[in-house]
Amino acid sequence: MARIPVFTVAILLFFIASFQASSATSKPTGLSMKLIRRDLLFPGNLTTFQRIRRLVQLSVRAQNFNSFPSLNQSEDNVLVRLPIGRVPESYAYVVEFKIGSQLHPVKLLMDTGSSLIWTQCEPCIQCYPQKVPIYDSRTSTSYSKLPCTHELCQGENNRFRCYNNECVYNIQYGATSRRNSPRTKGVASFEAIQFPVDTVHTTVINDMIFGCSNDNPNIDFANGQVSGILGLSRGPDGLASQLAKRHIIENRFSYCLVPFHDVLRQPTILRFGDDIPLPVGNLQYTDFILYPGRNHYYVELLDISVGFQKMGFESIPGMFELRQDGSGGSLIDSGTVVSTIDENTVGRNAYKEVMAAFQAYYDKKKFRRKGGQVEEKFELCYYNKAGFRDFVTMTLHFEGGDYFIDGKYMHYFADEEEEGEGYFCVALFKSSKTILGAWQQQNVRIIYDMNGGGFQWITETCANDHFP
Repeated sequence: MARIPVFTVAILLFFIASFQASSATSKPTGLSMKLIRRDLLFPGNLTTFQRIRRLVQLSVRAQNFNSFPSLNQSEDNVLVRLPIGRVPESYAYVVEFKIGSQLHPVKLLMDTGSSLIWTQCEPCIQCYPQKVPIYDSRTSTSYSKLPCTHELCQGENNRFRCYNNECVYNIQYGATSRRNSPRTKGVASFEAIQFPVDTVHTTVINDMIFGCSNDNPNIDFANGQVSGILGLSRGPDGLASQLAKRHIIENRFSYCLVPFHDVLRQPTILRFGDDIPLPVGNLQYTDFILYPGRNHYYVELLDISVGFQKMGFESIPGMFELRQDGSGGSLIDSGTVVSTIDENTVGRNAYKEVMAAFQAYYDKKKFRRKGGQVEEKFELCYYNKAGFRDFVTMTLHFEGGDYFIDGKYMHYFADEEEEGEGYFCVALFKSSKTILGAWQQQNVRIIYDMNGGGFQWITETCANDHFP
């Protein structure tokens, strides 16, 4: 299923990677892509507050699909449901590049919770509207289908399934019981992809594995700006995994999210391999946890602090571990906008206790609770006090390092000019998993290092991370 981009941060931002058509390459171990925040894809007459509200609301709608499917056969007993992670509408970034012999442009949502790279393909059985022309494999001389004899189409670890002599997939987003859940179906294929290697040069990499999706029921990306998904999880069909296998990059990538309220004066960057800058300061890290059949970026969460109050979850061993039914676990996900906390943890309700700590902090300071349900569906909201800046922080205590979240990134602020009387909300949702989403990754250098370095982070002014 497609996990709700929540903790996976279906991060409210989308980034468009700009690739310039030129020749050759001189940097075999690094690669960078320019990124433009997704909020820029909304109509130009929206205010900053309205753009952010829309992004948060996308994450809220994704809550309805917050579960992970198993590798079961689909209804027709032919295709496969892959355990990917989120509803497309709530993904965080858009990356643009070119595929095929005709250098056809595609705009794909960046998703660290799934692995397959896919785009809509003609001839369509059922395609959603998109402004960029739909890719047609029949016009590309560099296109070919993945053979059924390929290791990803047969054996115990296959990602796809052979049917009518074609290697096919059927990815369902949402709970398996929802027959109207968004899904994408198509043929696993090879195609040439053009990547940038610096601000001037590009390189074309042939025979990249991708999905040619011609049947996409119940998927509808806002504004028709998105043609598919760029998978960046640990799966062998993910972008980073494929590039690393070819020794084009080291198997690691990084980004740094400019705060959503800030004006994005220059594109930010999705970096791979040697193009990741050497952090200055106290870089922290925690190892990834490898679960059989799961390619998400799971980590070991021990405890949570709200302000200076540690919740004491560490006293219950395995409280945040992945459960047998696929729920639980703690992970990092760029596809989730707002972070989530598991409400079904063993022994104690982690979400309920964390929210109670936030409430106790603001009740003690005599804040007036905002009654009713706000549009963004946050559970705990208060009316602003003029001049107040001491918003409470939160810390995720991982094995090996503490992930500190500043108060201004732990809350959602409704613009006073837009709402009459301004208010703020604790930016957390309840879920069956604990996910570190994009909202809580603002102004942090995030590094995914599959070479043994694990999940790494350090505070950074992300507006300074751009091409010269």
